Amino acid sequence: MATTTNPATPAANPATQTPHFPEQVTGMYILARALKNVGIENVYGLVGIPITEAAYLIQGQGIRFVGFRHEQQAGMAAATEGFLTKKPGVLMTVSSLGFLNGLTATTNATVNCYPMIQISGASDPTMVDMNMGTYEQLDQFNTAKPLVKAAFRCYKAEDIPAAVARAYRAAISGRPGGVYIDMTTPALGQIMNREDAEKLLYQPVDVYSPVAPNEAAVDRAVEMLTSAKRPAILLGKGAAYAQVDDKIKTLIEKYNIPYFPMSMAKGLMPDAGPLSALSCRSTIMKEADVVMLIGARLNWLLSFGRGKWNPDMKFINLDIEPQEMDVNVPTAAPVVGDMGLSLDAILAKMDGRKMSTDPTWVPSLQTETKEKDAKFATRLESTKSLMPMHHWTALGVIKPIIESNPDVILINEGANTLDDTRDAINMSLPRHRVDCATWAIMGMGMGSMIGAAVATGKSVVAIEGDSAFGFSGMDFSTACRFKLPVTVVIFNNGGIYNGIGKPMDETTDPAPTTLDINARYDKLGEAFGAQTYYVQTPDELAKALTESIASKKPCLIDVQLGADSGKESGHIGYLNPAPLQDITV
Repeated sequence: MATTTNPATPAANPATQTPHFPEQVTGMYILARALKNVGIENVYGLVGIPITEAAYLIQGQGIRFVGFRHEQQAGMAAATEGFLTKKPGVLMTVSSLGFLNGLTATTNATVNCYPMIQISGASDPTMVDMNMGTYEQLDQFNTAKPLVKAAFRCYKAEDIPAAVARAYRAAISGRPGGVYIDMTTPALGQIMNREDAEKLLYQPVDVYSPVAPNEAAVDRAVEMLTSAKRPAILLGKGAAYAQVDDKIKTLIEKYNIPYFPMSMAKGLMPDAGPLSALSCRSTIMKEADVVMLIGARLNWLLSFGRGKWNPDMKFINLDIEPQEMDVNVPTAAPVVGDMGLSLDAILAKMDGRKMSTDPTWVPSLQTETKEKDAKFATRLESTKSLMPMHHWTALGVIKPIIESNPDVILINEGANTLDDTRDAINMSLPRHRVDCATWAIMGMGMGSMIGAAVATGKSVVAIEGDSAFGFSGMDFSTACRFKLPVTVVIFNNGGIYNGIGKPMDETTDPAPTTLDINARYDKLGEAFGAQTYYVQTPDELAKALTESIASKKPCLIDVQLGADSGKESGHIGYLNPAPLQDITV
């Protein structure tokens, strides 16, 4: 059938038509879409060349971009989100020193087995390789590679979706860790037709594939555990990360096995539970005959499994990483596999079997626990009236408040502040304590506090030594800008360990361990618009902490301690002249 033309409609004139061009996007848009595709909800970072526009585009995808003052703290936030959620936290930094600042956190995440992805803008690698002196020239990819679990470099925009998907998979598979993506300026700035860019995007399938342990390994572990006379279970942060709380609870309670948690596993089972051997660490090490490690490593934190340990000890080790077996001491029963599948298999094999536990074992630990807890309570009571306050005075006030708010996440760092808080405050819920972990590094406080609040939406209390707070204090402003429900409690004793260090005779400079006993950290919080408190007495501290938690707003409490509170932790005798903090009962 022939077509007709309406004579009233003028014919189109090709010379006057507006040409149609396909919509175009950059590699930055592709990066934002790729992050959205793998389910990233939060990105932590600090913008600048060449990632500023990428941060805006990430926000445009509905992903929260939390802008920090320092890349290391942004990285600590990302790592903490990874630990608490089992999904990689994402850090984004600029090139060169921004990259290096962030890499400290990514390396720490790798050591501590937190899933995390660091994405850093990077100079054109062809210029870096030729040493042309380009802007912020640094071979970031090869710098990061030996320090992280995996590393990828994007030369062009087409590389970005696969790099993000593979980084996500690498971060959470097997033993989790930090992954680095070198996001070069050519890849970020490359322009593509949007239609072509969208074809590159995909959602990765089955990013975590749990691997079950072999049956012989499970049989061996069950036989060893059920035949033990003095068994114990040692819980590490890997057990907390795995989120297999009910399986661990069943194993412990059904078979009446005492447990000892490492610091970030506190609360996985209640610290004050009837089978808790938290106060019996030395006894467990000396007298237990079989210890099951669940997500824990026999490193320096556990005396390498030697020396103080029963020389006839047999270790059962549940871990995803085969290379963790036989580290420092032989592993009598290695169980390599996904934590959940390993516990399922062990519980199935134990069903119907009876333990051979010495009937005096658990009651003896319970008696020891009661005696030591009573001594500890006396210690807290004996420091109650110390003025100026000491660490134990302040912790005697803080302990009941935190324990009566069990859903508050506790962040903790410092020297004495870390050790004493860990010993003083009982946790009753899993993944509600985050500290400096395996490397015992200082300077994770504000980042981890912010990451915990952003990732969970819960109230967070960070108990910080004055030295530890100094590493990251400016990022308290980040918590204030984002109006997070956080409270920072700073124990100010005026120094690293304490504030009474004396310089050597050859100098008039302050001692290396001395800070400022008269510092007013509350003024810093005030500058950022937080609710602040300067407290000198137990009653003032109790009121301030109670109000702060209830407010669900950024708050900072400056706790004035005596300069003689605290001791040097490296056992350098002449640096510990004041006996007051070592009250014995």
